[in-house]
Amino acid sequence: MLEQAIADWGGRDDLWLFGYGSLIWRPEFDFAERRPAWVHGWHRALKMWSRINRGSVQTPGLVFGLLSGGSCRGMVFRVPSAHGLETLRRLWLREMPTGVYDPRWLKCTTPEGPVHALAFTLSRRSPNFTGELSDERYRHIFTHAVGRYGSSLDYARQTLLELRRHSIHDAALARLVALTHERQEAQERQERQEHQERQAEAGTAADCGLPPAPVYVPGSPDKSSSSFPQQSSGPSKEKKP
Repeated sequence: MLEQAIADWGGRDDLWLFGYGSLIWRPEFDFAERRPAWVHGWHRALKMWSRINRGSVQTPGLVFGLLSGGSCRGMVFRVPSAHGLETLRRLWLREMPTGVYDPRWLKCTTPEGPVHALAFTLSRRSPNFTGELSDERYRHIFTHAVGRYGSSLDYARQTLLELRRHSIHDAALARLVALTHERQEAQERQERQEHQERQAEAGTAADCGLPPAPVYVPGSPDKSSSSFPQQSSGPSKEKKP
């Protein structure tokens, strides 16, 4: 597929690359220009299994794929033609070690006009496509999946922050990241409630079996006298007439 991408590019013009996930905040290649871009017919989705970079075989993580349908806002990078071949080869080692993506040349709309850029798309027929995941499954993955480059949650958060930095608003991604906040808040509420219950139980236990506090009876010669009878330490003695 690399040779086909090189042939389609041709090598005469500058190379354009479309980034929609980690390429935006960690391109790892030099570029001469970067522009905001919009692609029609494809959308960003956190629906690709990652068993090395953001997860493991035992606990697979997630990375982004570009799925057909909808639209996607991202960034395009222009690489001078003299460096295009080297950049493509390095990018292939990063993105295509196992050939999980389908590289495509897509028309990208930019403020300075349209460009054709190489993008890494994901087929729904791919074994790495997750299909639909429940919110609880996302929470589990965000909590437990960690790979060579860190956790799936960090990956999703970093992408969301970088998109916002470029004034790109992804409501679907923001909702997924917020799921972890909901769980954390629920756990904190539960911990506070359990702490309060333990304090209440401890207070109740401390009160049990304690003698009542002394009560002052007006007119009594002893201010420490109590309205309750005092326990005698020996037999009582009666005065004889």
